[in-house]
Amino acid sequence: MTTNPPRQSVATAQRLNDAMARLRARLRAESGQHATGLTLTQLGVLASVVREGPVTAARLATLERVSAQSIAQSLAVLKAAGLVRSEPDARDGRKKLMSADPSATELVEKLLAGRASFLARAIDHLVTPGEREDVERAIELLERLADVDLNADGI
Repeated sequence: MTTNPPRQSVATAQRLNDAMARLRARLRAESGQHATGLTLTQLGVLASVVREGPVTAARLATLERVSAQSIAQSLAVLKAAGLVRSEPDARDGRKKLMSADPSATELVEKLLAGRASFLARAIDHLVTPGEREDVERAIELLERLADVDLNADGI
């Protein structure tokens, strides 16, 4: 049986969610993501194809934690834009493998570099040398939150 978290935990969770949403929006704006005409989901799928490719649509759905239908819709847009292509799997001809066009790799790298550049400049401008360790600890906590499996932990 799961219990409701304490009110303070809920308030902290909401503040964290709000801060992450604002930071994600700022990163999208600073990186030039809006100018691509692609949605956040489509760009996530594209980045996964660049990172994992050649890769099946089923694997992409698992990586992105979305339905097969959602992946199919995103891949259709990305194919039409010439950013990804599909080819039969040499080991299993029934499967299609998705690969990124070199222009897709350049686009993803440009967006990631834009995000990293903004964050580096913001950290240099805002975070004092004494707070750098706090930022490192916050990153570690965020990574742990992203990786937690509440089902496996019996929570």
